[in-house]
Amino acid sequence: MTQQFIFTFLLIVLSSANLFAAEASRPNIILIIADDMAWDDCGAYGNKKIQTPHIDQLAKEGMKFNKAFLTCSSCSPTRSSIITGRYPHNTGAHQLHMPLPKEQITFVELLKKSGYYTAASGKWHLGNATKPKFDKVTNYRKICGYSGCANWVTTLKNCPKDKPFFLWLASIDPHRPYQKNIIPQPHQQSDVDVPPYLANDLETKKDLANYYDEISRMDSFIGKLMAELKARKLEENTIIVFISDNGRPFPRCKTSIYDSGVRTPFIVKWHKKVKANSVCDSLVSTIDLASTFLKLAGIQPGKTFQGKSFLPLLSHPQQTIHDYTFSEHNWHDFEDFGRSVRSKEYRYIRNYYTDIPGTPPADAVRSPSFISLRKLRDQNKLTDAQNNPFLVPRPKEELYDLKNDPFELKNLAAVPQQKERMKKLRSVLHRWEKETGDTLPAKRRPNKYDRETGETVPHYKKPSFKKN
Repeated sequence: MTQQFIFTFLLIVLSSANLFAAEASRPNIILIIADDMAWDDCGAYGNKKIQTPHIDQLAKEGMKFNKAFLTCSSCSPTRSSIITGRYPHNTGAHQLHMPLPKEQITFVELLKKSGYYTAASGKWHLGNATKPKFDKVTNYRKICGYSGCANWVTTLKNCPKDKPFFLWLASIDPHRPYQKNIIPQPHQQSDVDVPPYLANDLETKKDLANYYDEISRMDSFIGKLMAELKARKLEENTIIVFISDNGRPFPRCKTSIYDSGVRTPFIVKWHKKVKANSVCDSLVSTIDLASTFLKLAGIQPGKTFQGKSFLPLLSHPQQTIHDYTFSEHNWHDFEDFGRSVRSKEYRYIRNYYTDIPGTPPADAVRSPSFISLRKLRDQNKLTDAQNNPFLVPRPKEELYDLKNDPFELKNLAAVPQQKERMKKLRSVLHRWEKETGDTLPAKRRPNKYDRETGETVPHYKKPSFKKN
């Protein structure tokens, strides 16, 4: 009897020890999402005047992906795509402010079910039905601050010590509107790099400097988070991924499907597995995050997840997991419908609504940068690149050689030498649309704002989204 009891007791102890060891071996996961930050607006990606020491340090201690892309250049659709591992048009939340439907499967609920503690802090923008899929969601401005980052360290401190954790940390910086003097040494007009599609004037430079400041404020919170991880001796087995949800909130950036809209900073730090100061030039998409995080936790992604795990690239960055990445643009303040295919060196764009201009989001329309472009337009002084937000009709198709034309200013779609490439990329896009069930809406949705002023149009009627 005594021997049987001892044997049973030892089995329980061993089982518990094995379970604890298994839990201890599964990495903690932290996803940091900037709000409206361009891929190259930090030191790690070449901007040497912006103050981002902590983002830069992440890249020095981990792997920097040079060709990472979003599935969309719009706040809430991007987040719904990331958390479900699905293209926006497959999530039921493909337009701005649409809540993610309850029936959509998220990687977070699967991590939670497998034993992870899951928490979110900062900007939310996913709807109420997704909140119960986390253990804890904190998105109140009075707690998270204007930056959205003020509760990040507290969220980390509240993680239980007896299980691995996943943290969804979403900044509000550098989303408009901007505040002045929010960092000890504000950026000056001389610090900014003005892209050729914006007006190179004082007001635009001030606008960009304020945007830089918000990135730096977010960066300071990343530094505090990293310091807390180190103090808790959690660095070794915690994987940290830093991305943005779309391009900067300026004309021809956010809501566009150019690189300036859908290319994202993408940095992975994991002391245990990722070589410091490493670089990957292979294509990755934010649709891959869900499958990757599930694989890290030892969970096989189900059929709903449309991305691929990028784990092989962390040890073999020269490998290929995608020949192409795909991005889309749907209603965001204004009606539009566009699709894009990106290879390593070329981007193909299909504009379905050529009769309307590529207007940036309403807050960008109200910005000093857009007002400067309007003034130049009225004076007939715009360059072709600067005229992009006003151009009507838009070309049905666009093709850009990113190696020789990084700002995507010279449309090669009609160049005879590109005929075969155009044929190939049309076919690639058509196959993707067919495989993912992507179709043109039966009717257009009205604009919420005036395309010239960014003010709400009279008698606008908000659509009634399905209650979750």
